[in-house]
Amino acid sequence: MKLKSSVLAMAVVMPAVFNVSAGELQFSTAPVPTNDFDKRSVLTSQYAKIDGEHVNVKYNTLLRSGDTPRGRFPPFIGGKWNRHVIGENGTFGKIYDIEGVPVMEEDGSVRISNDNDFSSLIVGKDKRLYMVSHFETRPAAMYLTELKQDRKSGELTPMRTRNLDFSHVNGGWVHCAGSVTPWGNHLGSEEYPPNAKQWRDGNVSGYNAGMMRYFPEARGASDDDLPALALHYMNPYDYGFNVEVEVDNYNKAEVVKHYAMGRVAIELSYVMPNQKTVYISDDGSRVGLFRFEADNAGDLSSGTLYAAKWTQTSPWKNDEERLYPLDGGAANISWIALGHATDAEIRAIINSGIRFEDIFEEDVVGCTDIKNRDATGGECLKVKPGMEKAAAFLETSRYAGIMGATTEFEKMEGITLDPETNKMYLAMSRVRSGMSDGEGDVSVPYNYCGTVYALDLDADYVAYNMKGEVSGIPRLISRGAAEDNPYPADGPYAANECDLESISEPDNVTFVPGYKTLIIGEDTGKHQNDMIWSYNVETKQLTRIQTTPYGSETTSPYFYPDVNGFAYMMSVIQHPFGESDSDALQDDDESRGYTGYLGPFPAMTE
Repeated sequence: MKLKSSVLAMAVVMPAVFNVSAGELQFSTAPVPTNDFDKRSVLTSQYAKIDGEHVNVKYNTLLRSGDTPRGRFPPFIGGKWNRHVIGENGTFGKIYDIEGVPVMEEDGSVRISNDNDFSSLIVGKDKRLYMVSHFETRPAAMYLTELKQDRKSGELTPMRTRNLDFSHVNGGWVHCAGSVTPWGNHLGSEEYPPNAKQWRDGNVSGYNAGMMRYFPEARGASDDDLPALALHYMNPYDYGFNVEVEVDNYNKAEVVKHYAMGRVAIELSYVMPNQKTVYISDDGSRVGLFRFEADNAGDLSSGTLYAAKWTQTSPWKNDEERLYPLDGGAANISWIALGHATDAEIRAIINSGIRFEDIFEEDVVGCTDIKNRDATGGECLKVKPGMEKAAAFLETSRYAGIMGATTEFEKMEGITLDPETNKMYLAMSRVRSGMSDGEGDVSVPYNYCGTVYALDLDADYVAYNMKGEVSGIPRLISRGAAEDNPYPADGPYAANECDLESISEPDNVTFVPGYKTLIIGEDTGKHQNDMIWSYNVETKQLTRIQTTPYGSETTSPYFYPDVNGFAYMMSVIQHPFGESDSDALQDDDESRGYTGYLGPFPAMTE
């Protein structure tokens, strides 16, 4: 997908332009839930102080999974047919197969996902405001929702929604977090792609085989039948890529997978202001950090892929002694080139039917010992002659390890940028395993509560160092504390193993440019109720601004400084009661995901 005219879009969703003096942003502190009612509710700050003005804060639900928007377009306006009535008004989160048939559960019900994830605000070429929303399942879905913005209040109302068609790319897979490109397009992800080695070994996991529900061959099959079907009908190399969506209007949105950007467990990709440099975070255990340099600005269809090398500058602290601050450590960052490709080249390789065993030899003379997300215990691989490009772009993490890049990071999550300081922020949900075992490149103290790192970028947006910026505080030795200090077992905080006055397993992050404010979401089981935080990078003040119901995840906080004169922070609440406290569920309605926002705020540009 090449850069097209975005003058119109950029005139409506404005980039932030700032004075030297920073704006003022301070949220009031959201309470920690202490009773059952609050623990199953969405709590927020009561107000924010923005440039001296007190602005009320509340969570606004746009759609919950299973909703159908109530917006209606009159069929005739002024005696003429209203062209905007064309197109379906769907059920938000309903999952469809490759032929557009709803996917059915084993019990015969239609599958509706509660795994709402990243939702972007996009201005279409028709000047209308849209939302592109992820559902993090297998098969996955993206929904396009037309929004109405009240001109006076800024309130957003969903008018209609529809499932986006992925049939031309054999479906979408586990759409996790995302971002909006500088040219105004949605950039989504496919996380935890299937391990192609399982197809070689004839042993496809139930997790990976779940994608078979996208194909008609699985209709009527039991879940137990899916692994055998996957061996014959699925190509694992169809999944694990960046997905760009360009919206013309409600009935026309182009979906493109960018194969040239590599194949990893993509949490999200974030495009720098030069419209060429893209950082790609790789989720899971023993993963890498990747950088893509596009050949042409605004065009992600071709470029060079790099993997990061961590050269530690902080001393190794013996984790067992627990004598040192859990600060995440520090390192210099260098970059190893993996190769250059185009989308068309890599798609052609996939279409050729290439398999894992065509790319690698295993346990042979000259193989390289590596550990990665698909082989945390290690494997010894050698790239077959002439297969370097296939390895680099279809087995990116494995190839990065072979080439000497660092693949020891743990649960790498969100990315954002402070454009004033040219500092990038990267969340590491947990600091453990390959990061704290005293082996390899990374050797920093174990901290299950996680760290958000800061990376300095040079004038070309290339990161050259990395150090911990803000870290969670464990209360138990088993989570990294020097001594046990649990909350009282008979109190309302008993289920929390990370301190309630700091972050726990940070997930997605977003920056409020011009206001020195980093927003940090959580995906944690160590806070009973996941939280969103505001962090002032200058004063280091951390303020809790939102909590979510039992067992949910605070996915995709994302800040928009100016959408037609109003600012918004998107906030999605995924799978309530899904990761913990399922026994507290009183009604199935409580388990539906939320897609919404904090705000509207006045436009936050200077």
